[in-house]
Amino acid sequence: MNAPFSLTGETALITGGGTGLGLGIARCFVQAGAKVVLVGRREDVLRSAAKDLGPSAEWISHDILQLDAAASLVRQAAERVGSISILVNNAGIHIKKTALDLSPAEFDSVLQTHLVAAFSLTKAVLPEMIERRHGNVLFSASMASLIGLPKVSAYSAAKAGHLGLVRSLATEVSPHGVRVNAIAPGWIESEMMRSAFNGDPARATKVLGRTPMNRFGAPEDIGWAATYLCSPAAKFITGIVLPVDGGASIGF
Repeated sequence: MNAPFSLTGETALITGGGTGLGLGIARCFVQAGAKVVLVGRREDVLRSAAKDLGPSAEWISHDILQLDAAASLVRQAAERVGSISILVNNAGIHIKKTALDLSPAEFDSVLQTHLVAAFSLTKAVLPEMIERRHGNVLFSASMASLIGLPKVSAYSAAKAGHLGLVRSLATEVSPHGVRVNAIAPGWIESEMMRSAFNGDPARATKVLGRTPMNRFGAPEDIGWAATYLCSPAAKFITGIVLPVDGGASIGF
């Protein structure tokens, strides 16, 4: 196999692609030869990220909670860069509260973003992928879908839902040349992580103490894992969740 880790000829649509893990994935995809379309709500952030990535990147401002507009988004992206062969469901929100303090409406808002919107967009890209017998759908799960963490019940439920969705979808579409997988990131250097620690060095020390590699990850660690899962090198892999967490989920 020539260039087994290359994404040359692939076109990826990445939600939440303007910052953090989404941008890290986009950066690695571009280095591997893919075209990328960054999707998010903040035009200025998307424009800056696409400019930084270079001529292989486009951006579209879109709210994925507009479920009826998912097909329109896919058509718009295809008109700019060609048929979407990789979808990365990365966009999400996070509400940190105990279960007693979390309202049903807040719980639902997290599920709507992570699960329902991701399903809607996946449903929009699948017909053409199936017709072409080629495609990859990738979900950003979380270590919270593998181990118990406090004050994130809605987030954990949504991310655990990703795993069920990945496995079920894989059984339906993999016979048609479409692979479906997930990555479960651990603690990755980002604005979200810094906000979570909120200047609390003791918490950071505690997290590192539960991470066998004793360091935080970088967005590119997630990006290269995503590149692998969407590359020819992983052509016999579907329906899995790949932890990228420095060993944190093994119960060290």
